[in-house]
Amino acid sequence: MSEEIQSQAAYWNNESGTFQSIYSHEKSAVANLLDRVFRKDMYQRFEFTMKHAEPVQGRTFLDVGCGNGLYAIEFARRGAARVTGIDIAENMLGLCRENATREGVADRCEFIQSDLLEFGSSMHSDVSIGIGLFDYISNPLPVLKKMCQVTKDRAIVSFPRLWTWRAPVRKMRLSLKNCDVHFYTRGRVNTLMKEAGFAHQAVVSVGKLFCVVGHVKPPAS
Repeated sequence: MSEEIQSQAAYWNNESGTFQSIYSHEKSAVANLLDRVFRKDMYQRFEFTMKHAEPVQGRTFLDVGCGNGLYAIEFARRGAARVTGIDIAENMLGLCRENATREGVADRCEFIQSDLLEFGSSMHSDVSIGIGLFDYISNPLPVLKKMCQVTKDRAIVSFPRLWTWRAPVRKMRLSLKNCDVHFYTRGRVNTLMKEAGFAHQAVVSVGKLFCVVGHVKPPAS
């Protein structure tokens, strides 16, 4: 692993419990309220991803940077044939396996500790997602190219927007924890998706994020 990935893995191993609590709501009432206000787009991007991943039933999914398994497990709950989640943080993967077992979908979920660029590309999935992934990657193009290569239908990804009030606040907060974070303009997102090889893409503003659906094949005429 590169120095950047090792640093990110250390950060997410330390933050795994905090990250889990954002979605499990195992916090005080005040903390949950703050999450709903200041992390609203984290919940909105989940809804966006599930909507644009349809149909789910019987299809295969790859979740890059799967975190605690929230998305992967939901795909399995909705009838996906196979879901593979990869993440660089061992503690996150432990949460994935625990959560999948608790939800009764562990038989259709596989969680692997890996960076996508080191992940074997012989297995292709119908849909790949990278949600909350490109916030932490300084050079996103190789990862997007690999996602395009291993995806048969579409990729759903998110990017934090540059020109928002939260960007400098988040940059400062994470720098205090030795975690680099990166922000994007719409123009850069469109350029990255095209250079990665996607035939066409739709970029939508969701809160303080860009949520993107990148199609591997051109639309039918």
